[in-house]
Amino acid sequence: MLVIGNIKSKLNSFLIEIGALSYFTSRFFKNAFKRPFEFKEFLRQCYNMGNRSLLLVGITGFIIGLVLTLQTRPTLMEFGAVSWMPSMVSISIVREIGPIITALVCAGRIGSGIGAELGSMRVTEQIDAMEVSGTNPFKYLVVTRVLAATLMLPLLVIVADAVALFGSYLVENTKGNVSFMLYFNQVFNSLEYSDMLPATIKTFFFGLAIGLVGCFKGYYCKKGTAGVGKAANSAVVFTSLLLFIIDFIAVLIADIFYEL
Repeated sequence: MLVIGNIKSKLNSFLIEIGALSYFTSRFFKNAFKRPFEFKEFLRQCYNMGNRSLLLVGITGFIIGLVLTLQTRPTLMEFGAVSWMPSMVSISIVREIGPIITALVCAGRIGSGIGAELGSMRVTEQIDAMEVSGTNPFKYLVVTRVLAATLMLPLLVIVADAVALFGSYLVENTKGNVSFMLYFNQVFNSLEYSDMLPATIKTFFFGLAIGLVGCFKGYYCKKGTAGVGKAANSAVVFTSLLLFIIDFIAVLIADIFYEL
């Protein structure tokens, strides 16, 4: 009975949190299109999330390209299909590996940062002070960060895909003496709009999820320094789970799109 009671209480708290996040999301969409627009703060957040994540995303993409090519090349050699390497790597990276790995990296970098920043502002009562002074802290703090994450993640994914393909080319050039022009001609010949369009669209939803969950966890952070750490940690965990769910739904929709 005790185990069943614990399961019920955890399920109840999970459903309550889902409901609170849904209300938080509806509140975001209501405030996103109302004046005044905090354009300067939006640009500052774009710089913080985009430029400061660029090196980490680039290194991650480069390693993805290297590892994927090194792991796949011996198997393709057994079947005499090494010439298919550029096509296989490019489709794998652009369709799935690049977007989801970059989103997970950004969930750790951006989501935890937002959760910790807003959580510390809640703990030190800076958000309460903004409310008392007559400003709209939700619009200034939440809307700008969510919009910046939604805009920056697709750009970071494009950079990660490009760097990953370059890393794959370096392996092919070293192992098989493949020229730059030959490799990327095969890459672009194998890619179609039906590969890039669904992958690009779902990155906007990845960015939206990262921004919303990070802001939600930080904005409603509990008092105390322990609450800030818990907000940052739970933002990463919850966002990662949500990213896999969004990716699964996007793959199902894309599969229907390919069949049509």
